[in-house]
Amino acid sequence: MEQIAYVNGSFVPHSEAKVSVFDRGFLFADGIYEVAAVLDGKLIDNASHLARLERSVGEIQLALPETLARIQEIQKELVARNKLVNGMVYLEVTRGADKGRDFAFPKGDVKPTLVMFTSEKDIINAPSAKTGINVITVPDIRWERRDIKSVALLAQVLAKQAAAAAGAGEAWMIEDGKVTEGGSSSSFIVTKDDVIVTRQNGNEILPGCTRKAVVKLAEERQLRIEERAFTVEEALAAKEAFITSASVFVQAVVAIDGKPVGNGKVGPMTDRLRQIYVEFAQATAV
Repeated sequence: MEQIAYVNGSFVPHSEAKVSVFDRGFLFADGIYEVAAVLDGKLIDNASHLARLERSVGEIQLALPETLARIQEIQKELVARNKLVNGMVYLEVTRGADKGRDFAFPKGDVKPTLVMFTSEKDIINAPSAKTGINVITVPDIRWERRDIKSVALLAQVLAKQAAAAAGAGEAWMIEDGKVTEGGSSSSFIVTKDDVIVTRQNGNEILPGCTRKAVVKLAEERQLRIEERAFTVEEALAAKEAFITSASVFVQAVVAIDGKPVGNGKVGPMTDRLRQIYVEFAQATAV
């Protein structure tokens, strides 16, 4: 049976899901997106994703076409219509379709575009959760407002393609000698003193929802957290490294540019944090 997408007020088969060629998301990447995980048919940490959506659209003066409550209703209905058990819900809102191509915001009543679709993914039982992944490093060539979850992802596409070509699971982006974040994830290391280090929030990185939850869960368990930038050399000297995102939860990094991190295996802190996050996700899903 063909999967269903949501496009501007209608639930339609994927083959009928279309937006205008004049849509500003297509022409200018003038839009914002979010991705929420689904476990056992329920949305994970969705309030955090919707809060970030609201912040991001506010930063680019883009009005949401629906309330956050209604957006969540649509997400849930899409999950139900597609009989999605485990996977992801993607949503994108753009500044809509004007009559032509003009860089300035549309004049007059142009309604924003809202699109959503689902995809299947078994995050809990992913093989890489047991084996860990290798990451490569690439220069961070992105714009200066990475805290906005923009659909303008060309730099990340190039980084992720470089990782794929190298047989790696992620790319860590480097700026001024420090790791900013992954192509689609937040970056962490665990020092030899068992301090969990992750870059502080700011314009340099996206405020990851899973990152936020993992930091809070770690603090609640009196684990030591340090929010600061770190170098690749620090990461290679660390006991463990890992990434977080809605699509992987907590994922061990066992090598960087082909060099092992720690003993080159999934470490106990990473494994513990993944279990803690999964428990949190299952207990708070909606």
